[in-house]
Amino acid sequence: MKSRMVVALILSTSISLPVFAQQASSSSAPQAATSVPVTHGETATGQPPLQATQGDFWEGEEPGTVALISHPFANKKYIARQTAPIRDRLNEMEQITTTHGKNIKDIDARTQQGVQLASTKTSEADQHAQDASNKAQMAQQASSAVNTHLSKVEPVVESLDQYKAGAQIVIRFRAGQTALSKDAKGALDEMAAPLKDQHGYVIEVQGFSSGQGQAAIAASRRMADSVVRYLVLNHEVPAYRLYVVGMGNAPMPGEEGTKAKRTSGSRVAINVLKNGLDQMASTPVSSATPK
Repeated sequence: MKSRMVVALILSTSISLPVFAQQASSSSAPQAATSVPVTHGETATGQPPLQATQGDFWEGEEPGTVALISHPFANKKYIARQTAPIRDRLNEMEQITTTHGKNIKDIDARTQQGVQLASTKTSEADQHAQDASNKAQMAQQASSAVNTHLSKVEPVVESLDQYKAGAQIVIRFRAGQTALSKDAKGALDEMAAPLKDQHGYVIEVQGFSSGQGQAAIAASRRMADSVVRYLVLNHEVPAYRLYVVGMGNAPMPGEEGTKAKRTSGSRVAINVLKNGLDQMASTPVSSATPK
């Protein structure tokens, strides 16, 4: 009988103790645990924020006695279930960090490539500018050389139409004859030999004949033509350098215009006239031309 009473007393005590502890815990912690969201926005992973655990026995500074007695043991499965959301978020954050790192490396590589390209373009521009400067300097040198050459040539060009008298000979003919004598041919050879390969000269051939009117003019022209024919055939003097005039019984230049002088015999005056073309041809032209 006594043993039954002891067992009943122990059972009643074990039943009432949790109830008392539950009431004490309720009085010491009047505020019930509720589900409180951490934030209302989205996280860096694009997922909603983690929620606080509802009714966790670890809430408060001192957990209740009943919670300590009735809470299941913290085994591996329980811990894994509680930490799974945190582990998932950590994995997502690691992936995001890895992706951001790759993006940063890609941006840095592109930036370095852009800087290298800009540096190359700058070097090319500097090289082009240097080439342009060299060409401008060469053009300036060529311009100076041309100006110097022009200053030497201009006086010569101005004197192209100003012929100066050179060699002058007079060949005499017998009355009514047009054939050249041996002495006449020798004089023409001596005059024409220096003119070979020369430029800037003309030969004036004037025929004079005694007589009157057109007969004298025709006779003087025939004698002048014989001289021209000899120079063209024997000395290859271009025909465009020969100017032939039949003067008839007109006085030669420098003679007095008297009647006696007008009828002084048949003759041909040959005058070599030169300008500055040979002098200009002998002036060297500067080769400093821009490329």
